[in-house]
Amino acid sequence: MDLFKAIQDLYAEKEKLERVIASLEELQRTATTLPGLPKPGKRRGRKSMSSKERKEVSERMKKYWESRRLGGTKA
Repeated sequence: MDLFKAIQDLYAEKEKLERVIASLEELQRTATTLPGLPKPGKRRGRKSMSSKERKEVSERMKKYWESRRLGGTKA
């Protein structure tokens, strides 16, 4: 094989690879700026209870523990 021909083939291959790399980099840039992708947000915390809800839970738990102390149901 002619050395000159081998060098030309390698340069042609290099140009193809550079074009492919450039197109992949462009895809990467546009993929990170797509508006349709969900953005990672803050983690949702626990819902806070209103005072009415806290009172209901308190009454329910008082009844539960009273029944447990008196040997009532286990649920």
